[in-house]
Amino acid sequence: MTISKIRLKSTKKAGSNLWWWTQIFPGKYGVNIRRLSGLVFLILFILCSPLEAAEESPVNLAADIQAGKYLFQASGGCGCHTDTKSNGAFLAGGRPIKTPFGTFYGTNITPDPETGIGNWSDEDFIRAMTQGLSPEGNHYFPVFPYTSFQRIRREDLLALKTYLFSIPPVHQKNLTHDLILPFGRQAALMFWKNFVWSPQPFKSNPELTESWNRGAYLTQALAHCGECHTPRNLLGTLKSDMHFAGSKDGPEGELASNITPDKKSGIGSWSKVDISYFLQTGMKPDGDDVQGLMGEVIEFGYQYLLDEDLDALAEYLLSLPPISNELQANKSEKLKEEDY
Repeated sequence: MTISKIRLKSTKKAGSNLWWWTQIFPGKYGVNIRRLSGLVFLILFILCSPLEAAEESPVNLAADIQAGKYLFQASGGCGCHTDTKSNGAFLAGGRPIKTPFGTFYGTNITPDPETGIGNWSDEDFIRAMTQGLSPEGNHYFPVFPYTSFQRIRREDLLALKTYLFSIPPVHQKNLTHDLILPFGRQAALMFWKNFVWSPQPFKSNPELTESWNRGAYLTQALAHCGECHTPRNLLGTLKSDMHFAGSKDGPEGELASNITPDKKSGIGSWSKVDISYFLQTGMKPDGDDVQGLMGEVIEFGYQYLLDEDLDALAEYLLSLPPISNELQANKSEKLKEEDY
C-alpha cells in the first residue's frame, strides 16, 4: 500500500509540472482529443524530420556523385569538353571540333560560377540537356548532342549534374565558334528546332529482354552513338534510314564506322563477346586497336562500364537491321593512322 501511494503522488506531481499534461488532461478523467491529436502530429513531425534531412546527408551525396560519375563514363567521358591535345584542364572547354558546318569549340562545364555551369539550377541543367537551351534562353548548336541526351531519364540527369558539380571548378572563358553562315545564327537554330528536329523520348520495348532495353537506353541516350555513327543530311539532321551505318564526316573530320550487323561493311561478323571486349579494351577481333576519338571514349568512359552493361550494348547493336555502307577514310585520316 505504501508503495502504491508513493507512485500515485509522484505521478501527480510530475503531471502538474508539464504544461502539455494539463492541457490534454484538464480534469481527473477528461481528455482533450483535439489537443491530443495535435501533440501526436508534433511528435511524428519531430521524428520524421531527421529522415528528410538524411536525403541531403554526405552519405547520400557521395552515392549520387558516384552514380553520376558512372553515367558520365557511360556517355563516353564527354571528351569534347577537354582540350587534351593542348593539355587543357578537365572539362574546361576549348577543344576544337571540326564539322562540315564550321569549327565548334567545347564549352566549359566545370562548376565555375562565371565561365562554367556553377550557377545553373537543376532546371537549367535539364533544359540544356533536353531542349538545347541556355539559362538565358539561347539555342545551343546540335553539335552538343542534346538531341540524344533528351532521352536520358530525369533522375539520371540530376545524378550527372551532381557529379559535374563535384569536380574542381576552372575559370576559363569559352571560345567563339567559327561557323559557316547562316549556321551560326540564333534564328537558324530556332528554325531548325521548330521545323527540322523531331525529339522522341526513349521508350522501352516490353516484348524484348531487360538487357536489350538497357542496351537501347545506353546506346540511344547516354552513349549517344548515333550522333557520330549516323550520317547527316544538308540540314544537319541524322538520316533515319542510315541509322548507325557510319559516316565519313564524323567529329573532327574522322570516319565513324558502320556499327550495324552488316557482314561486309559493319560488325556482323563480331560476336557479343567481341563487342564487349572491344568497348572495354579498344581491341578489335582481328587484333588491331582503335585510335582517335573512339579510342578516347573507351579510355575515359566505356572501359569502366559493368560487364552486364557492355553485354547489353552488344545485344542491342547486334539486333539492329544490317545496313550496307562501305566507308573509306580520306587522305588526312589515313595520315593520322600512319602517325600512330
